[in-house]
Amino acid sequence: MLKDPPLLRVRRTWDRPDAALLAAFREVPTGFLVDAQHGRGALDRAIKPLFPATAGMDRCVGPALTCACGPDDNMALAAAVAVARPGDVIVCATEGFEHGAVCGDLLAGIARNRGVAGLVTDGVLRDGAGLRDMGLPVFARGITPNSCVRSGPGAVGLPVVVGGRAIASGDLVLADEDGVVTVPLAELAAVAARLEEVRAGEAAMLAKVRGGLTAPPWVEALLASERVEWLD
Repeated sequence: MLKDPPLLRVRRTWDRPDAALLAAFREVPTGFLVDAQHGRGALDRAIKPLFPATAGMDRCVGPALTCACGPDDNMALAAAVAVARPGDVIVCATEGFEHGAVCGDLLAGIARNRGVAGLVTDGVLRDGAGLRDMGLPVFARGITPNSCVRSGPGAVGLPVVVGGRAIASGDLVLADEDGVVTVPLAELAAVAARLEEVRAGEAAMLAKVRGGLTAPPWVEALLASERVEWLD
């Protein structure tokens, strides 16, 4: 490379979900959101809440603020925290690096002070006890004592891939004890409409299960059809 790249590329403005539309997802389980996206939408299953048993640390929802750090570097994450708006969920791409933490308790505390709703990363974090005390919901591959450097280059606000999922700033991020699910901003209204069907279907099926259902109806229909060969 003939010329050094800029240390940071930062996009500070992008389209965000309407507040009323965002409110429709506040109490939604991640599984329902996946069903409303035809069975897809989740990040790598290894990205989970670090403190699922701690009240308030097992769930977050909000528009994504993306940052690309690369492995063993958190310059872009620090910049993302500095430009974040209240309610943002910072989504940090590290190329899945697990040998140095991209964030510790102090940076998480600063993010909490800015009103950030949560941090999602495909990397790892450090300072477990301190992170828990800071109260910022964090979703990562795990914890390590190792630290990283602040060297760049990095980017804030530009599209990233985290946990096998392409994510742009402004996309919906919803995370709970089962994992992390995203919805592209352009699809949010359509997914919200399908979500109502998912809610109704789940409620109806749950009522049947609690009422003593002993086999899924579709299985009973299959077994009663000519598409099954009985061998006894």
